[in-house]
Amino acid sequence: MQSRILFLLLLTWLGGCSGKGDDNGGTNPPPNPPAGNPDVAAWMTTGDQMALLQKQTVVLSFGTTANVYPFIDVDSTQQYQSIDGFGYTLTGGSAYVINRLDATAKTNLLKELFGNTENAISVSYLRLSIGASDLSASVFSYDDMPAGQTDVNLDHFSLNPDKTDLIPLLKAIVAINPAIKFLGSPWSPPVWMKDNGSSVGGSLKPEYYGVYAQYLIKYIQQMKAEGITIDAITPQNEPLHAGNNPSLYMTAAQQADFIKNHLGPAFQAAGITTKIIVYDHNCDRPDYPLAILNDAAAKAFVHGSAFHLYAGDINALTQVHNAHPDKQVYFTEQYTASNGNFDGDLKWHLKNVVIGATRNWSKTALEWNLANDASFGPHTQGGCTTCKGALTIGGTVTRNVAYYIIAHASKFVPPGSVRIASNITGSIQNVAFLTPQGKKVLIVSNDGNAPETFNIRFKGKWVTHSLAPGAVATYVW
Repeated sequence: MQSRILFLLLLTWLGGCSGKGDDNGGTNPPPNPPAGNPDVAAWMTTGDQMALLQKQTVVLSFGTTANVYPFIDVDSTQQYQSIDGFGYTLTGGSAYVINRLDATAKTNLLKELFGNTENAISVSYLRLSIGASDLSASVFSYDDMPAGQTDVNLDHFSLNPDKTDLIPLLKAIVAINPAIKFLGSPWSPPVWMKDNGSSVGGSLKPEYYGVYAQYLIKYIQQMKAEGITIDAITPQNEPLHAGNNPSLYMTAAQQADFIKNHLGPAFQAAGITTKIIVYDHNCDRPDYPLAILNDAAAKAFVHGSAFHLYAGDINALTQVHNAHPDKQVYFTEQYTASNGNFDGDLKWHLKNVVIGATRNWSKTALEWNLANDASFGPHTQGGCTTCKGALTIGGTVTRNVAYYIIAHASKFVPPGSVRIASNITGSIQNVAFLTPQGKKVLIVSNDGNAPETFNIRFKGKWVTHSLAPGAVATYVW
């Protein structure tokens, strides 16, 4: 048995060793050497970066030869939620640095990110900030007024702050992938609507609930006029975090009031079909979305709930799903830090974000920032100074760990795929999908500290493979 394990590990190492890169993934996407004619194709990323989304050359063929290794059983007859997509937040700062590339490099990068070719990773879902996020160069809304003035008719509403970088980039992305979905999340309403008159913290004044609903409608309508369809919005990013710049504090009771008495009816009156997704904050407070969903008048306008994982446990998504199975759940943000390491982030994010969220009913898995510069900017004064983009851009493009975290799903699991049953055995974390084309996709991460050999069994036959500790592989058949 020991010699069998060593042989399989050697095959795995040989299959992945040609993808050597640094922590940032190099300046070119990893090569994909041709495989033989396997039943199962496999792409691997290892914590030591010897393989970076590297297509494996070892032949994986289904058979029935008995062995002592544990089984991952994949059952396509047991189906769960459909998938909307995998991706990132395209912040204003992301758009700025991507647009600083020369025309050819920018076009090639966008095709790699959003295209559907062999060398693309096929990102299918993007989150956008409605107005500035903390990873914008400066704080702004779409209706800023001089101190002491208001604009209750929204006569001064304008998308102009985003027309230099963000909107042109979105148009280029839509041209590559017209089916891509966009989720809009505000970090703060215009400060004249807030009780503290500041971009940081404070609450939305009740007398402006109706005005703010119209503000969000104008955003959706004017983005549509630009050719950008907003599929869903959350009323507030991280409503219980009032210390960011920009930010807003909004309790569950306030959000329920806003939705049932203002936003929902205003959407109906304006013929807006954009989904309303509540909460958009950490897994430690499932009581927040549950309070809204338990309010029947608010629930009628709500499509689902969104989560981050800076606190709590990813199983909170299942708790909310089980309480309201007629409503969807979404995972919308998790960041990788400038002081993180590739192997630790790869292991944790695969287990919790890509595998954990989707095994707990999420229709999306989104990492935080798509791109920033080598100094982790741009960001607002008081914004995140340690958020590391999936890409670092500064004349060249380097691919960081979040690029590979998402690529292991986005490249192989298109929107419309359905999660199917698979069992977790020991430290072998995994999730399986059935694509609209009928392919089975299994994403496996070795969450342990030792190599693991396992069988992937489907319809009574299996293939055997091994993963180094912390490694991830996506299997397709």
